[in-house]
Amino acid sequence: MKGVIRDVIPQLELFQPNSADDALALLAEHGSDAWVYAGGLDTLDWFKDRVKRPRVVVDLGGVESMREIRSTSDGIEIGAMARLIDVVNHPDIQARFPALALSAKTAASPQIRNQGTIGGNVAQDTRCWYYRDGWTCYRAGGNICYASPPTAMNREHCILGASRCVAVNPSDTAPVLVALDAEMVIRRGRAERVVPAAEFFVGPEIDIERMTALEAGDLLMSIRVPSTWSGARVYFEKVRDRDTWDFALVNVATALRESGGVIQDARVVVNGVAPTPVRLTAVENAIRGQARNEQTANRAGDVSIQGTVALAQNGFKVNLMRNLVRRSIRDEVMTEA
Repeated sequence: MKGVIRDVIPQLELFQPNSADDALALLAEHGSDAWVYAGGLDTLDWFKDRVKRPRVVVDLGGVESMREIRSTSDGIEIGAMARLIDVVNHPDIQARFPALALSAKTAASPQIRNQGTIGGNVAQDTRCWYYRDGWTCYRAGGNICYASPPTAMNREHCILGASRCVAVNPSDTAPVLVALDAEMVIRRGRAERVVPAAEFFVGPEIDIERMTALEAGDLLMSIRVPSTWSGARVYFEKVRDRDTWDFALVNVATALRESGGVIQDARVVVNGVAPTPVRLTAVENAIRGQARNEQTANRAGDVSIQGTVALAQNGFKVNLMRNLVRRSIRDEVMTEA
């Protein structure tokens, strides 16, 4: 394999449209040659390392309509270009969906939250260092996974859902959005489609070179969070190596609707353990109709790890996930990162 050149960004043509229609026209014109630029935090890493070399970059920074966060008759709609700090500080999100605000707060350092967008957070590529350093793995169009052998550096990789590739989804807001039954609004030209958050993320068994449903010419416009779980008990917790800022080793989002101390309905979603956020339906079925107590929480933790397959260096993630799921049922809702 050739060494990766780390010096300057390759030559490209930059477009800075002022409207979503203009941006979509550019994406339609240039197809797979175009790269969508939002906050730029994932993008600039790729460009500086010369791993990604798009001919055309479409910078969405001037599309103000995509930054709006507004309340609707059925919840909240968040523009894909809304900064993470805007999600953290928005009063309606804090009041109705505090777990989403918390997940956005834990996603990055203050500097990154002031630049990074929620669309970028959910659509970012995996952080597997083999892939990002330009190794010709499955995800990069090759015919091998460098992270799966016992001698590989795979501490942060999959314990669920691996299919040739063992890289994980790195988003912190994603599991909360899945737990809240959010929907992703995607446009291609004049056509619009609405994709449930649970279906927005794509595993390697479907397409090993993508992590989301977005294809060339698509633009994530906004995220709709319905009122379904507004006011319910929604728990989010993230475990990482550095509390100041880091990607998750494991995170969990759990939404519970209770009556008389009994769990009536539930959503339990984990991330950082698989190529996509994973909704643990077996856990949801196990706790539905049960009292929210230590016994139920322990049962949830045990069920959550069924089917896990650890790699050589990440067996600790199995117990970590079990304990996070258990705490998400048992403990009080976290409000501070």
